[in-house]
Amino acid sequence: MSPLDFNPNDYSEIPYAVYSDEDLYKQEQAQVFQGRAWNFLALEIELPKPGDFKTMFVGDTPVIVIRDNNGNINAMVNRCAHRGNLVCIEDHGNLEHLTCVYHNWTYDLEGNLSSIAFEKGIQGEGGMASDFDKSCHALEKLSVETFCGLVFGSFSENMPSLIEYFGPEMCKNIQRLLGRKIELLGRFQHGLDGNWKLYMENVRDTYHASLLHSFMTTFRLNRLSMKGAVEVSEGGLHHLTYSIRTQDNDQGQYDATEIRASKDDYTLNSPELLESWPEFECGTTLAIQSLFPNFSIQQLSNVLTLRLIVPKGPHKSELTWWVLGAAEDTPEQRAMRIRQSNLIGPGGYIAMEDGAVVGWVRRGVKGAEKKKSVLAMGGRDIERKSNSRCNELAVRGFWQGWHNLMEG
Repeated sequence: MSPLDFNPNDYSEIPYAVYSDEDLYKQEQAQVFQGRAWNFLALEIELPKPGDFKTMFVGDTPVIVIRDNNGNINAMVNRCAHRGNLVCIEDHGNLEHLTCVYHNWTYDLEGNLSSIAFEKGIQGEGGMASDFDKSCHALEKLSVETFCGLVFGSFSENMPSLIEYFGPEMCKNIQRLLGRKIELLGRFQHGLDGNWKLYMENVRDTYHASLLHSFMTTFRLNRLSMKGAVEVSEGGLHHLTYSIRTQDNDQGQYDATEIRASKDDYTLNSPELLESWPEFECGTTLAIQSLFPNFSIQQLSNVLTLRLIVPKGPHKSELTWWVLGAAEDTPEQRAMRIRQSNLIGPGGYIAMEDGAVVGWVRRGVKGAEKKKSVLAMGGRDIERKSNSRCNELAVRGFWQGWHNLMEG
C-alpha cells in the first residue's frame, strides 16, 4: 500500500510512512518544493544593498538570493551550469558578480552567464566549442515575488500571485504583523531529529499548547478557554490560529510580580520576562500562521518571529528563526521584545518542547510504517473556520494540501 493511498476526502488518518519513506521524500522534492508552491527565501531587509546575497535551501536544492543593481531581488539555483559546483560558498555577503571558483564561470546578479575563463583558448588553441552560446547557460532561475517585506520563490512558471496564493484571510494577518517598517533583532538556527512535516503538524496543532507547554498555562499566556479561532485557507494549504487575552477570560493585564500557577506555587525570578504592552488594536496576543509548505509567522505577546523548517532527508530537518521588531519601537518596547524572545528558539521556555516532540514522534513511529496516526479531534471535516481551538482542523488541512500537490 502506498503512503499516498489516503481515504478519499478524509485526512483524519495519516500513514506513518509519510515521515520516513525514501521514495516519497524524493517525490516531495519534485511535487512540493519544486512544484506549485511559493517557498520563503528571505526578508527584504536581509539584502539592503545591490550585491547583497544569502544562500539557503528550497527543499534539497541550494539557492542564491541576491539583490541586483536595479534593486530587484533575484533567486537562482546555486549550481554552476558548467560542472554543477556551488557558485556561492559563503552563507551571506556582498558581490559584484557571481563566480564559480572551480573554473571561473562568471554570472551577473540576475544569474546570466557573462564570461568564461579561456573561452577563446590560449594562443589560438582550445577554447569553447564554436556553437557554444552563453545565453543558453544561465543559472536556473526561480520566479520571485515579495509581500510585506517577505521574499518568496517558486520553480513553477505558472503560479498565482502571492496574494492569490495566500488568500485574503492569510494576507490580513501578515499585513497586521509585518505591514510596517520591520527590523531584524536576531536569528537562531538548529537541527531537529525528525521529518519536516512533523514540525509543520506541530505548528498547526492548536490544542497541544495547553498540554505540552505548561509554561503557557502556568503563566497565563494561552489557554483554550480564551477567545480565539482557527482559520484554514481554501484547499487546506495555509492556516491561522489566534487568541486574545482579556479580563473576562481570566487573561487580563496582570502585574507580572503576582503571577502564580493555578495549581502550583510557581513564580519567576525574573518576572519582567512577561512584561508586555497592547500592541495591536484587535487585541490579539497569540497568533500562529503557517504558509505552505514550510514557513510560519508567530506572534506571542510582543515577540514576533518567522520560522522556516528545511528538510535534510526523511529523518532530519533544520529550523531557522528570525526575531523581529518594529522600527517605531521605543527603547522600552524593544527591551520587552528581546526579553520575551527567551520564550522561543532552540532553548526557549516554550519552543524547546516542540523540537523535542519531533524527535520523540520519529522514534515512536519507527517500524510502524503500515500504521496510522489519528486526527479526529473536532471531527473529520476540513471546514474553513472554527471558533474552537480544541481541534485538529488545521492539521487535516495541511495533509489535504500536501496530498493534492503530491498527487499532481
